[in-house]
Amino acid sequence: MMQIAIDILNEQDKITITEDCVKLIEDVIRAALAHEGFNRDCFVSVTLTDNDNIRIINNEQRAIDSATDVLSFPVLEFENGEIVENIGDYYEDKLILGDIVLSVERAEEQRIEFGHSFDRELGYLICHSVLHLLGYDHENDAEREIMRSKEEETLETLSLTR
Repeated sequence: MMQIAIDILNEQDKITITEDCVKLIEDVIRAALAHEGFNRDCFVSVTLTDNDNIRIINNEQRAIDSATDVLSFPVLEFENGEIVENIGDYYEDKLILGDIVLSVERAEEQRIEFGHSFDRELGYLICHSVLHLLGYDHENDAEREIMRSKEEETLETLSLTR
């Protein structure tokens, strides 16, 4: 059976992160990987932060001096849709997919803005980020449509619809 190691670090104190939130994050990561047919032992790191910290990271990594909802830092390289493995892509015999940094403060703001639950917004952002870790992007309309479809299909399996 596939093993998915998920490390969740809460570095903020503005939004209470319950055990249910932690379970939701884990469930969404597992569902997104399953939806993509990814069946390898793997490792994903998730850091929960606030708007101030994600703004700093966004500025350092992308030269964008503003808060954002989620940042994805994939470890894997892809060529023609296939993973190109490197020796450094493993941690404790698990393929490292990458790091997710999520502003739960921004997720709460967007929950209000979009009029749905915090669980829906958190689930959406985690699913979106996992797809980035798997090599998907949304630089053009065609890519955006593919990602949105995959996000909604995955979230539907968890009853996290709009």
